Amino acid sequence: MSRTVIPLQTQDVSSFAKALRAQLLDRTSAPSHVELLNMLARAVGRRNFQDLRAQVDEISPSSAPAPKETADLAVVERVARCFGPEGRLTRWPSRRGDQILALWVLWSKLLPREEATERQISDQLKTLHDFGDHALLRRELIELGLFSRTPDCRAYRRIEQAPPATAVTLIGRIGALNAQA
Repeated sequence: MSRTVIPLQTQDVSSFAKALRAQLLDRTSAPSHVELLNMLARAVGRRNFQDLRAQVDEISPSSAPAPKETADLAVVERVARCFGPEGRLTRWPSRRGDQILALWVLWSKLLPREEATERQISDQLKTLHDFGDHALLRRELIELGLFSRTPDCRAYRRIEQAPPATAVTLIGRIGALNAQA
C-alpha cells in the first residue's frame, strides 16, 4: 500500500521548535506515534494530524495526475479461457481476482441505466453463462457493487462506473470473440 506524502512546512523553525518542546515537556512519558504526529501538526498551527492531512488532501488531487493504470495481459488471457467462442462464461474461475474480472464482463452486457426485476436479471444472466448458477452470478454482482437492489429485492439496477484497465481489456477481448462467432 502506498503512503500519502504529507509535507510539513513552517514559517519560523524557532517557534516550531519552541511549540514542540512545550508539548513534550507537558508529558510524563514518551508520546506514541499518533500523539507525536498530533504534536507536530499542532506545532505548525493545525488542530491535529487529521486536520493537517485534510489540508494536503484538498491540494493533492488537482496538483498531481493519477498514474495511468495498465492491463495485466497474462490475467486477461487466463480469464478469457473461461469464456467460450460466443463470449459466454463457460466456467466459474477459481481465483477471486479472476472471478471479479469475469463479473465485469457480465456487467458490461447487462441493462445499463434501467431498472429490472430479479427475473429479468436472472434471464439475462442465463444467456451469458453455461454452468447453470445464475443466482451465484447475481449475488456476486451485488456484493461487488456492480449492481444495486432494493431491500425487498424487487428492483435491480446496474451501477455505472469505470471498469479497471484489465477488465476493459478483457471486455474488449470477449467482445471480439462475439464478433467472430
